[in-house]
Amino acid sequence: MSGDSSTRSHILDAAERLVQSRGFNGFSYADIAAELSISKPALHYHFPGKAELGLALIRRYEHRFFGALSAVDEQRAPQRLEYYASLYIGVLREQRMCLCGMLAAEYTTLSDPMQRSVIRFFDRNEAWLSEVLTQGRREGTLSFAGSPHERAHVIIGSLEGAMLVSRLYGNLDILQTTTTHLLIGLAPVTTDEITSSTL
Repeated sequence: MSGDSSTRSHILDAAERLVQSRGFNGFSYADIAAELSISKPALHYHFPGKAELGLALIRRYEHRFFGALSAVDEQRAPQRLEYYASLYIGVLREQRMCLCGMLAAEYTTLSDPMQRSVIRFFDRNEAWLSEVLTQGRREGTLSFAGSPHERAHVIIGSLEGAMLVSRLYGNLDILQTTTTHLLIGLAPVTTDEITSSTL
C-alpha cells in the first residue's frame, strides 16, 4: 500500500511540474512515464485518464495552498496579504506558474469536474482575500475603495497577470514590483500625508 501511495505521489509531483511549466495540454502520460521510468499501464492504474489526474492535481494544490495560508490566520491583515503574495513569488522563483492559473487559461478544454474545481479554487481565494480585507478595514490597517469582494478580484487578477508577464520576460522583479504596489496601495493614508498633500 505504501508503495502505491509513493508512486501516486511521484506521479502527481511530475504532472504538477509539467502543468506549471507547459500547461495541461502540453504533456502526455508518455512524458510522465519517461520521467519516472514507469509504464503507461502503471499510470493508468493510479489515474485511469488524464481528467482524473488533473482533478487530483487541483485538489492537492488547493489543499496545500490553503494549508499554507492557515499559518498566518492569527496575523494582522497586512501581514496575511504579504504572505499571500509571497506564495506567488515563491512559485515563480522556481520557474513555475500558478497551477490553477495555467488551467484557467485552458479552461474550455478541461473536463467539467476540472472546470468546477478550478472555479472553486479561485472562489476560495476570493473569499479568503475578502475576509482579510474586511479584517484590515476593521483594524484600520488597510484602506481601499469599493467592496472587499471587488478588491479581492483586483488582487488576484494583478498577481496572476504579473506572473504571466514576469515569465514572458524572465524577470521576477515585475511580479515583486506589482506586489509592492498592491500592498502600498492598501495602506491607510495618515494625517501627516493628508496635510502634506494639501499644502
